[in-house]
Amino acid sequence: MIEILGHETLALHPVSQNFNFMNTTLLVLAAGMGSRYGGLKQMDGVGPGGETLLDYSVYDAALSGFDRVVFVIRRDFEEEFKDRVGRRYEDRLDVGYAFQQLNDLPEGFNVPEGRTKPWGTGHAILAAGDAVDSPFVAINADDFYGRDAFAAVGGFLKAHEENGTRFCMGGYRLDATLSEHGSVSRGVCQADADGLLKTVREHTQIQRTAQDITDLAEGVGFSGAERVSMNCWGFTPAVFPLLEAGFKDFLKARGGEEKSEFYIPNAVADIISSGKATVQLVPVESQWFGVTYREDRPLVAAALAELTAKGEYPTPLG
Repeated sequence: MIEILGHETLALHPVSQNFNFMNTTLLVLAAGMGSRYGGLKQMDGVGPGGETLLDYSVYDAALSGFDRVVFVIRRDFEEEFKDRVGRRYEDRLDVGYAFQQLNDLPEGFNVPEGRTKPWGTGHAILAAGDAVDSPFVAINADDFYGRDAFAAVGGFLKAHEENGTRFCMGGYRLDATLSEHGSVSRGVCQADADGLLKTVREHTQIQRTAQDITDLAEGVGFSGAERVSMNCWGFTPAVFPLLEAGFKDFLKARGGEEKSEFYIPNAVADIISSGKATVQLVPVESQWFGVTYREDRPLVAAALAELTAKGEYPTPLG
């Protein structure tokens, strides 16, 4: 396993004066560590100074004015995560934790026999309900989102009511999210003329071919300019009761299955269709990086080295 930065804490630049997001939280979904990639990939150093992808997200959020980070983790690696990750940010941000647990279910529901799989990203966000009391941006721990994502999604939150039901989603260009080493699953978005999200349709085998970008499972072609969801969501605390209601409906319909998951895109789609909230599609122009396959790692490392060489990031991040 590659070790993360050798120093105890990550020094961050002073908060940018371009933004002033009072009481805005970065919610990091880190409970499903490394199921496909293998190992604790959130701790895999890919930056030129050994920085992790998570380091860049926390760094960019802090520069954009976020003042708190909450990690959603599992109880079984709580102490390791706090020691190796959480404590490194405590000198710059208020750090909190929430725990996604299989048996954390609404009254009247039980874990079905034989189930060991977590309940999904919607359940992970719902697990943070007691730890988050301000507008927040929810992201995956093991992706690189770019500073534009936090500025754009955070800016939307700043412009609207702190506990209102106007949510948003950072939408990336499809061609900025592909892997050169295999197909990927992407939620392709449709929005109305005002930019309000209508649907997020999951395509499970999108791959760049010699001719175009295609969903190999369905034979559907894409231009690459389509906006896709990479789990970069802007919410207020008003989302928690909506997610709880949606989770109950999910459990009634699919709670007896061993591997069903309450995914946040599906939960948001149900919230939109109910008319209880709106979700603005906020375009994000950053390049997204992720290590879907082990072979992606050298490309991600090269891209981060290039951003560092251009002066967009120091190394180490401090």
